Amino acid sequence: MAPRILFLGLLWMSLGALAESVHLEPDQSVRVPDGWRHVERVDGSEDVILTFALKQQRVDKLKNLVDQVSDPRSQQYGHYLSLAELSDLVGPSEETLGTVRNWLEKHGIWDCLTVLTGDFLQCRTQARNAEKLLPGAQFHRYVKGDLSVVRSGTPYSVSPQVAPHIDFVGGLHRFPSHRKVLNSTAAAGFHLGVTPTVLRQRYNLSASDIGRHPNNSQGCAQFLEQYFHPADLSEFMYLFGRGFSHHSEVDHVVGEQGGGRAGLEASLDVEYIMSTGANISTWVFSNPGRHESQEPFLQWMILLSNMSSVPWVHTISYGDDEDTLSVAFMQRINVEFLKAASRGLTILFASGDDGAGCREVVKAKNVFRPSFPASSPYVTTVGGTSFKNPFQVTREVTDYISGGGFSNVFPMPQYQVSAVSKYLQSTEKLPPESYYNRSGRAYPDVAALSDNYWVVINRVPVPWVSGTSASTPVFGGIIALINDHRLQKGLPTLGFLNPALYALKGDGLSDVTEGCHLSCIDDIVLGQGFCATPSWDPVTGWGTPNFPELLKALLR
Repeated sequence: MAPRILFLGLLWMSLGALAESVHLEPDQSVRVPDGWRHVERVDGSEDVILTFALKQQRVDKLKNLVDQVSDPRSQQYGHYLSLAELSDLVGPSEETLGTVRNWLEKHGIWDCLTVLTGDFLQCRTQARNAEKLLPGAQFHRYVKGDLSVVRSGTPYSVSPQVAPHIDFVGGLHRFPSHRKVLNSTAAAGFHLGVTPTVLRQRYNLSASDIGRHPNNSQGCAQFLEQYFHPADLSEFMYLFGRGFSHHSEVDHVVGEQGGGRAGLEASLDVEYIMSTGANISTWVFSNPGRHESQEPFLQWMILLSNMSSVPWVHTISYGDDEDTLSVAFMQRINVEFLKAASRGLTILFASGDDGAGCREVVKAKNVFRPSFPASSPYVTTVGGTSFKNPFQVTREVTDYISGGGFSNVFPMPQYQVSAVSKYLQSTEKLPPESYYNRSGRAYPDVAALSDNYWVVINRVPVPWVSGTSASTPVFGGIIALINDHRLQKGLPTLGFLNPALYALKGDGLSDVTEGCHLSCIDDIVLGQGFCATPSWDPVTGWGTPNFPELLKALLR
């Protein structure tokens, strides 16, 4: 009986310790996503990397500052912060830094790196140490194809003394995710395909619409072993970049650039941001997540907090479902977008390729499924369109895959209340209100062509590539061109775009008024989500760019 009593005593002590600790992300899903397979429990001696998001100071002041520097009507418009000034504003308190450091050192964790803003701490330690530090955590290895990750299949917690000083701990949950790129000939017919020439014709870019200012820059971020190849970019520009000046090489690669096969998404992003934002210095942020416990998207966010010089425009095709992420994680990442906005950076995200999305709440009851970071109020989200006539450069209609809807986490920001309220009040056929949150942040904000692109990958020209991963770098390149004109005139970059964009009320954009996107296939909405309407809508936003008019509107 003695061993049994001892066992029960130890179990009681363990449960007691767990009860005394605090769950920072109680709503974080620990379900293993489809496609991932459990391999084994990680040996206690294996290293893991933990990322601690330390509590920041004066976040309310940061928000007020961003509201001012992003509003064209404000006298503070364009008065951005340097990284050092941002660090002084939001950097953690000495109490936070000391408390977290002491906690880690008591558990034998010394191998840590910080960032210039001081609000992230990344530490390497053995799995057994991490499990003692974070009661409840148990590290396991999962695989999906060639990818391998280490994650905890159970929730973690921290001591109550430390909990007030940390927003979340990265490297335990959140399996890697990114926007899929569609590559199919099924609906292509005889379409000759979208190329830089087609885009420049549709969006009224002339041969002279190229970058000229030496301090202008643009960039895109890649994840999960997605790489571009310089030879592919060179061949793409040779085949499709005729008639306008452009660069055929990326200026900066931040991170590890692999030597294996090129990725379709990475090739698409690089080739189209560089052919639309032609002749502009381009950076590629490569975030492969080489260590199994890293979160590649989080790695990119940390990079922005640790680099005093970064591109003015960033386009990203990463996305995940809001309901799979903790509110604490999303709220903190939202502050990271605020930090970027305070520095004058424009961040554009793809709206996704699942329309309004769909999630079964209980049997036979569905709701739409918003995506994050597309649903963040501090990024510009880009939806997708296709040509009305697939054989000609005609007006655009909704691409049925274009992501859009209303956040269940973030309230509707003031800059879009008027536009979204008008849509909700004037649109006759809306989905039932039980499917979406009418008071949430609505997206996308704008759109561009997302259907039937040509891409060069592994030295082979590939047609019929589709998705909002295509429309996002195109719109980003156009914003970079507008920044170029602003810099030439001695004006600041556009920074966080949405306040200025919504103030234009569609000026400089071609309204898309036809087509609907997909959603739940059930007896109520029958696979249809929202539909495009005159003015703003949650499928194509304000519409697609008309470069000369948008330039004129944003130079005022």
